[in-house]
Amino acid sequence: MVRRSLCLFLFFGVSACVGPPKDRREPQKHSLAVPVSADVKQCLSDLNSLKSRYSLVPDQNFGGGCSVSGAVQLLDVGVPVTNVKAVKCGVARQMALWVRESVQPAARDAFGSRVVKLESMGGYACRNVIGNAASSGNRSEHATANAIDIGGFVLADGRRVSIKAGWTGESDERKFLRSVRAGGCKRFQTVLSPDYNAAHHDHLHFDMGRGPFCR
Repeated sequence: MVRRSLCLFLFFGVSACVGPPKDRREPQKHSLAVPVSADVKQCLSDLNSLKSRYSLVPDQNFGGGCSVSGAVQLLDVGVPVTNVKAVKCGVARQMALWVRESVQPAARDAFGSRVVKLESMGGYACRNVIGNAASSGNRSEHATANAIDIGGFVLADGRRVSIKAGWTGESDERKFLRSVRAGGCKRFQTVLSPDYNAAHHDHLHFDMGRGPFCR
């Protein structure tokens, strides 16, 4: 059904029009009112094919090396994902593919269950690289919404597997988390885990910046 009504979508003080969902609990997948490049249009089409849910975020330069462009507020990548207010579409697309091709098979293999929710620690954040003296003062990929951090997974049987506890936890948790890290390394330019440094003790970092680097 064509939705012809418009509503006001606010993000970081910038407004854009988006078509409202038929059910307020089910956000719209796209926003034609926000200009996008051909590459982003293709990415959004890919997200739709992957049954992801999102809202398009207006581009904005916040200064100091921090900006958002070609980004979405990500709500679902085949399963709901929490706390991702802005992440580049390309990162979102890789996340959806990672869930389908790596996370779900690893969950079935390790637990005999499927993942029903991803717990994210966020995408865009105007900050520098942390936990690495050699990178001190350099902007993180998070500063351009080119990265996402995942802190945990919720299974269909109600079990929660966190990076913080599971990395050195039960054998099935360790197996699962290392499997999804390996799968992420095939999808993202950089993947950082608790094996990298103490700053990543509680999450997996994925970005589409420089690389490849997997630790």
